[in-house]
Amino acid sequence: MARHEGNLIAQNKKARHDYTIEDTFEAGLVLQGTEIKAIRGRRVNLKDSFARVQNGEVFLHNMHISHYEQGNRYNHDPLRTRKLLLHKKEISKLIGVSKESGYALVPLKLYIKNGFAKLLLGIGKGKKKYDKREDLKRKTAKREIEKAFRERQKM
Repeated sequence: MARHEGNLIAQNKKARHDYTIEDTFEAGLVLQGTEIKAIRGRRVNLKDSFARVQNGEVFLHNMHISHYEQGNRYNHDPLRTRKLLLHKKEISKLIGVSKESGYALVPLKLYIKNGFAKLLLGIGKGKKKYDKREDLKRKTAKREIEKAFRERQKM
């Protein structure tokens, strides 16, 4: 099974538009009580989230996990900072990359693998405005070529 396969819960579509992803890591999440039930209910938003290395550990900020409806008083704080579980070698690599300017640790996908919530974390280099335009042009050209090819196949 590949790193990003499993039961896909949430995906950060904006990340690949704003960043060039150079490398990815699979990380576990430290969750509280009702968070995993809310995740299984697909009540997660990765849109504005980011990761940061602090004191030799990696933490995920601004990932929104909604309240679990049957959780009553045991519910969690939706925007709390969550610790990511990575190997020491991976953390040391992330420390080196995060020190460089222009790089960010961006969550790409959240999925469930073997009953555990996993996060695909990418090392992204920020794109400039002209890079985004170029990617969009390339994507549209590819779509038009495929459309023309399909039309030709119908004949």
